[in-house]
Amino acid sequence: MAARRALKAVLVDLSGTLHIEDAAVPGAQEALKRLRATSVTVRFVTNTTKESKQDLLERLKKLEFDISEDEIFTSLTAARNLVEQKQVRPMLLVDDRALPDFKGIQTSDPNAVVIGLAPEHFNYQILNQAFRLLLDGAPLIAIHKARYYKRKDGLALGPGPFVTALEYATDTKATVVGKPEKTFFLEALRGTGCEPEETVMIGDDCRDDVGGAQNAGMRGILVKTGKYRAADEDKINPAPYLTCESFPHAVDHILQHLL
Repeated sequence: MAARRALKAVLVDLSGTLHIEDAAVPGAQEALKRLRATSVTVRFVTNTTKESKQDLLERLKKLEFDISEDEIFTSLTAARNLVEQKQVRPMLLVDDRALPDFKGIQTSDPNAVVIGLAPEHFNYQILNQAFRLLLDGAPLIAIHKARYYKRKDGLALGPGPFVTALEYATDTKATVVGKPEKTFFLEALRGTGCEPEETVMIGDDCRDDVGGAQNAGMRGILVKTGKYRAADEDKINPAPYLTCESFPHAVDHILQHLL
């Protein structure tokens, strides 16, 4: 690992770290204000595929988080960028609320499959349609491969199991664009002038948030909110730089030890 430099940027996960559905993590708004009062650049990175960036922003504003659109980097944005690069017409297996982020993308007569979290669409018929496209050579683009996520009513299956099912059935490998992919974290830093060695990532997903960030050369702080489960920190090697109770505790640590 490269030598540590002074901290210049903090990447913050949203769902499970700052909020769970329509409830903020206690003290998170205040902690964010304290972090913003320093000289570090703050960016928000999310794998959410359940809603468009606009809807997400509305949700965060209602929860009184002071966050602007250009500070959020989502896996939907990364997926759209890849679709445009590859110049393909995707079958979009995403929640209807995420569709605005693909506005203007040609989807008739699809020759690619883009899969996110789409509980309403994960039925046999639609998955079978995707399966047949892939057999015909269409590329599979996974917005991310999270195993599960946290809802108000408990843990719920993420898109990962469905992506894996399609990979297994068709003997193909998906191109994954969201966390924990290294390119996702580097893209999130683009334009900030900050290097991975000068960055800390805070999140509730040990593999995708913390492991992914650490593989990209950042430090990772795991919070015990959201999808966190006991002993998650033992699931990655190297272990998280720090495991703490919640986002406000992570901010305390940054202010006391890293600045």
